[in-house]
Amino acid sequence: MNKLLVTGSSGLIGSEVVRHFNALGWKVYGVDNNMRADFFGPKGDTRWNQGQLLAQCDNFEHVELDIRDRKGVLELFETLRPTHVAHTAAQPSHDLAASRPFDDFDVNAVGTLNLLEAARQFTPESPFAHMSTNKVYGDAPNSLNLKELDTRWEYGDVEYYDGIKESFTIDQSKHSLFGASKVAADVMVQEYGRYFGLPTCALRGGCLTGPNHSGVELHGFLSYLIKVNVTGGEYTVFGYQGKQVRDNIHSYDVARFIEEFFKNPRCGEVYNIGGGRDNSTSILEAFDRVAGITGKPMNYQYSEQNRAGDHICYISDLSKMKAHYPNWGITKPLQTVFEEIVESWEQRLGS
Repeated sequence: MNKLLVTGSSGLIGSEVVRHFNALGWKVYGVDNNMRADFFGPKGDTRWNQGQLLAQCDNFEHVELDIRDRKGVLELFETLRPTHVAHTAAQPSHDLAASRPFDDFDVNAVGTLNLLEAARQFTPESPFAHMSTNKVYGDAPNSLNLKELDTRWEYGDVEYYDGIKESFTIDQSKHSLFGASKVAADVMVQEYGRYFGLPTCALRGGCLTGPNHSGVELHGFLSYLIKVNVTGGEYTVFGYQGKQVRDNIHSYDVARFIEEFFKNPRCGEVYNIGGGRDNSTSILEAFDRVAGITGKPMNYQYSEQNRAGDHICYISDLSKMKAHYPNWGITKPLQTVFEEIVESWEQRLGS
């Protein structure tokens, strides 16, 4: 029987992975300790999502565990012997990392090492998919030739039209402490694949989103933006005239790629997983799109100070993913992503 271990199972990607594989009839164990509420306060609480998983997923079992607990992680792997691992737990905010550097590194880097070593000791043949981040590239993408259009920044050179490839440098750039801790985890995931031969991959996510996201200002760009619109609040744009661009991928399409990797795993691979050019949007364009759905104009203020290490224009080049796994592709277009998130926030907030 397939036994999947999902870390960060109450979060956006983790919960989507739980639902996806539960529907396939897999036994799913979810590791989560609601650390997001500690990081972001009550608005980041994910217990509601945990409760939904327990109520809706017959094959799901929750495990209350902190991945920084090395002894606990080793004992869990020794006991469960999972056949597959999806590591989605993280401290996800580069703003927050600056104020809590030890917590950030211990969760992102040390927690990942705990899981990898537990896998090496007890389940070395089990495919291990790790959610990395495009922040491993630091702010190096900002050094590209960029051009300013009416509503967005755009790549000026045709070779980057489809976005950033996995061969793009991760060195000699400003990452934020969050980006640095995720680089450490990313490289360690690769090394356990290349050095020890474990079937691992690091998925360098763009903007991962979907209706189950507990978006807050410090993390969860699209979910938070839509929440502010739905509630009639005020959004703060940090720099770049609001023309900074992100490609957005629905959590369902992330789960689908993890399934494809599990079917045909490789050792020590990296993939830029995002929505690609078709699912890219600037903040200004997102304002117009959400207003077109809700009928509410976006209230916002502008701050000249951009976030440290923030990307001006980032689009994931999906060509390597599609070449290695031709059965995978984006199934949730950007408009659908927006509509699902709007509906989710309206239900949760009773709007």
